[in-house]
Amino acid sequence: MAPQEHGDKSKQMNTKEKIILASLDLFNENGERNVTTNHIAAHLGISPGNLYYHFRNKTDIIYEIFLQYQMLVDHYLQAPTGRQLTVEDQFAYLEAVFDGLWSYRFFHRELEHYLESDPRLRDGYQSFTQRCLESICSILERLEKASILKPQSEDDRRTFALNAWLIVTSWMSYLKTAAGSDAHLIRKETLKQGIYQVVSLELPFVNESVLDKVQRLRQAYRPSI
Repeated sequence: MAPQEHGDKSKQMNTKEKIILASLDLFNENGERNVTTNHIAAHLGISPGNLYYHFRNKTDIIYEIFLQYQMLVDHYLQAPTGRQLTVEDQFAYLEAVFDGLWSYRFFHRELEHYLESDPRLRDGYQSFTQRCLESICSILERLEKASILKPQSEDDRRTFALNAWLIVTSWMSYLKTAAGSDAHLIRKETLKQGIYQVVSLELPFVNESVLDKVQRLRQAYRPSI
């Protein structure tokens, strides 16, 4: 669940859930490395001992946040049943995935560091990536059946899925490095400009009957950098 969606629901959470939510907010806003468990406890108005009752250390908190993130993305990548996909659907998928990137943006700022630091996280992220690639392939196949994309071989479909995944997961790093943006100044709208890149990758496979529509919708995400 994205941070902005919580609202008054935080009043109904138990202490463990409140720690996770507060940590996510603080990590996103201040950078995980600038936030200690004492900061989190003080933010919540609880004792450090109360926090340690639920989490041994900050690494455990990060792992729990990752578990929530992967469940969110798994949900986003579920294709609707009982109807064909539309052009709008594929943009909705991308919007949802980039919303997830934004809501858990601290994680993608230092992804390699977290994967190197926690074997549980490394193994979990590898499995998560494979599930996402399979889901993307399934969505691409559904878009082909809806005559939005031209038919592709399974190998081409998997290649496209991987390339799209690489763009999505590396867009934050691009903004931080090649684009020269301060990580803490990156805005949600700027992050979503990665959608333009994913759709651009797809254009050669789009059927002529919907190409104009795809290009028109793509323009909303055209990078300003």
